[in-house]
Amino acid sequence: MDHVLIPGAGGRAWYWHLVAERLTAAGHRAIAVELPADDDTKGLSDYADSVLDAAGTARGVVVVAASLGAFTAPLVAGRLEASALVLVNPMIPLPGETPGDWWGNTGAVEAREQRASRLGHPLELDPRTYLFHDVPPQVLATASPKGEQSQRPFRDPCTFSSLPAHVTVVSARDDRFFPLEFQQQLARQRLGVEPVVVPGGHLVALSHPDELTAAVLAAPVAGSPV
Repeated sequence: MDHVLIPGAGGRAWYWHLVAERLTAAGHRAIAVELPADDDTKGLSDYADSVLDAAGTARGVVVVAASLGAFTAPLVAGRLEASALVLVNPMIPLPGETPGDWWGNTGAVEAREQRASRLGHPLELDPRTYLFHDVPPQVLATASPKGEQSQRPFRDPCTFSSLPAHVTVVSARDDRFFPLEFQQQLARQRLGVEPVVVPGGHLVALSHPDELTAAVLAAPVAGSPV
């Protein structure tokens, strides 16, 4: 089975390297996509083009998207004839919603700050506290430099009419950026599904690749029992 792996903000294919290794070892093909995230001229349609270019002729794939990548996944799922969609700690979009509007529409910032207050974390969005807190230093050391995420795609509506029949949401138990209870509520409201819960924080593909890979491989696909 081919798995197309879409990163979140920052757009690095590297984000998926540990999961890709494990998918390959399990006999699957992993296509990790590099997005033009640091290019201020590129929007969501360009991100979709990057995914389609990377996938090539692959069809019937499992599309796996992390965080902001959930806004690109619906744009490519139909054209890739996706057999399943797996969204990881996702920004689950509604048709026509922009990533910029998503924050206010969902209350994501309020959910983060409320949990932070309960646990004694600083409210300031410090990446070390909210993103990298459980990623091993030796893993972070393998990252290559890349520019910051452009704000350009946050203005683009996510235009789609349907999703694959099989959609799985995977939520990390200790995600400090999108708290688990927030993700659970969003998945129920917008997709009518209950997330699969795995250990780890927001960058779960780097901190707990074994558990995330297992969840991806366990996700139902077209033609399999649900």
